[in-house]
Formats: sequence, structure tokens, C-alpha cells
Amino acid sequence: MRISSNWLRIDLRGFIGRITRGRLQTRVLLRGIAAFVALVPISGISLGASDAVPQNLLRVLAWPGYADADVVKQFETRFHAKVQVTFVDSDETLWEQMHRGSPPAFDVLAANTAEIQRYTQHNLLAPLDVSKIPNTRLQLPMFRQRSTIGGIEHDGTVYAIPFTYSSMGLIYDRKQVPVEPRSMLELWNPQYRGRTLDFNSAQHNFSFAALALGYRDPFHLTPAQMRTVTHKLIELRRNLLTFYTLPEEATALFVEHHAAMMFGNYGTQQIELLRRAGVDVGYVIPDEGALAWLDCWAITRGARNRALALSWINYMLEPEVSGLLPQRQGLASTLGPASGHAADNGKHLFWIQPVEDIAQRESLWRRIVSGEPPERFPR
Repeated sequence: MRISSNWLRIDLRGFIGRITRGRLQTRVLLRGIAAFVALVPISGISLGASDAVPQNLLRVLAWPGYADADVVKQFETRFHAKVQVTFVDSDETLWEQMHRGSPPAFDVLAANTAEIQRYTQHNLLAPLDVSKIPNTRLQLPMFRQRSTIGGIEHDGTVYAIPFTYSSMGLIYDRKQVPVEPRSMLELWNPQYRGRTLDFNSAQHNFSFAALALGYRDPFHLTPAQMRTVTHKLIELRRNLLTFYTLPEEATALFVEHHAAMMFGNYGTQQIELLRRAGVDVGYVIPDEGALAWLDCWAITRGARNRALALSWINYMLEPEVSGLLPQRQGLASTLGPASGHAADNGKHLFWIQPVEDIAQRESLWRRIVSGEPPERFPR
């Protein structure tokens, strides 16, 4: 990979800090690596003495595993373009990246349907001409019926194209948990204290805890339900080893600290990573059901080259490219039915939706993660 000095933008503060032993050391190292990867283009561009930005540059905002180096290189060669990829590790980071400039400093992005709906409402996305994305004809019927998928269309206009999906189930170590768990409530089992991991996200934690408590609409909690879920998440702190953001970070923590189970925010992608790391893990969609996400490609309102962005989305739906998702990531492709641990086995999935109050959830979550005492929270 060739990277000129003009493109090597590293925030050194992401690498500087107190490195302590144990899990903090792992998290800081991995986050430093993530920060480096997020700020360095996958394909380096040698600009020499000139600071001019190539006209055929595509700026991509995506999750790890969606734009591997060889996939990007093939696109660059075919379309005589340069691709700059920025990776994110949470919906919150994605939102922040999209608000660092006006218009956003990206041309195309991958986000789940709940976030797509949010971005559409904030006028951050451009309408899509589906006729210029012919590979959508290769998708399963359920993904071609875009009007039935919440967040894909707005006022009859298409703003996103489905790409990949996964349930967000319970991952467990078969050696430490010999009997298959039936509920997410196992994360609270004192038998596994100090051996559980959780994803660091306000929206998803409140939602999966609500499901575990039996609430049928985990995305629109009443004030009373919000108070109950908040205290349930406070209780979860006692059992947790720590929180994770990236799937690679979760794998490293799971292996290093011999974790027993975790909430699988990235779902089947994490199963693939753990099995490659030599861990005998099982994957469960709880009896109460599980959250599920559907990630889509969309074009930003400020895209410099919309034709190239459309070509990127169409390219991502080619069978050879989309087929890499189950092979490399353990994720399901929208071109064929899910199989293996990516299948839901008939269990009920709750496709994530916009929540009742994002700001409230994030505020409460920050207080929970910081270790604020339970008595400071209303009951």
C-alpha cells in the first residue's frame, strides 16, 4: 500500500494515553489501531508535490469487512478511480462522521435502516435512481420490495439499497456454558460474573434489555419502562468484564480473558471471527427474540460524483463481491438465503428502528457506563 504524506492524517491523541494492564491495555491498543485505519485511505494515492484532489475520487464511509483492500482495488482498476475508505465502529461514530462537514465529506455510506431513516429526515442523503443499479434485480424478492422495509423509502423515493444483515444474538463459550442459553437474561447470571462482554451502544442495549424483560416494542419505551430498563442495565455492570466496540476487539477480549458469553452486536460476523481464533462458541437467538440489523448503501447529499457512487453500490451487489460477506465475515448476503449460523431458525427477529428518544438513551448510557450509583437514577 502506497501512502503519500498528503494522505497520512493521524490523530496522535488517539495513540497517546495511560496504558494500564489487563483489559484497558487491549482496548486502548485496538482503538488506536482502529483510529489509524479509520484515518488512512485503504488505497494510497501518490500525489507528489501537488495537493489537488482527484476528480474521480470516491469517499466511502463503512463498517469493517464491507470494503476489503482487494475489493477496493478491483473497483479502482475497473472504473479508473481512487477510493478512500473511512471505517466506523458504532452508529454514534457514523453519525459524528456525517456531521463533521456541511455537506458531509463522504460520497457513499453503509448504515442500518434505522440510521438511514434518521439521515433521510435530516436531509443528508440523495435520492437513488434504482434503474442505474441493475444488480438489484439479483436480490431476493424480500429486498426488492423496498417499500415494505422501514427506512428504505421516504415519500415514495428510494434512499438506500439493502446490502447485508444479521441477527444480534447471544454468543457463548460451549466449554464454560455446556447447556445452550435460552434468554439474554443469562448475561445477568451471577455464575458468569466478570466473564461477560457487552457492546458499547446506548440504543441497542436499551432495546435488547427491553426484549429480555418482555417488552414487545423495544424501540418505543414508556417512561416507566425506561426507568426499569435503566436499572436493569445498571445491574448488568456487575457481571461485565468490559464493553467493546469493534468485532475484532470483542474477539481479542473474549479470547484473552476467557469470556463465557456476550451480546453479539455484530451477530454472525463475530461467530466467524471467534471460530477462526479457535474458540468453540455457540450462537443463540433467545426465546424472547433478538434485534436484527439490515445495512444498506446510500449516497450522501453532497456526493461529488454520484455516477461513481451508483457504480459502487451496483458493484457491491455483484455475486462475486456480495458472496464474500458469508465467506469472509459470516454475514448474510441479500442475493441468497442465509445459511448456517446466519439463519434465524424461525425465531422472531426485531429489525431495529428509530428509538423514542436517542438523546435520552445516550445520556443515560453515559451515566451507566461511567459507574454512576443506582440511587442517582429515578425509579
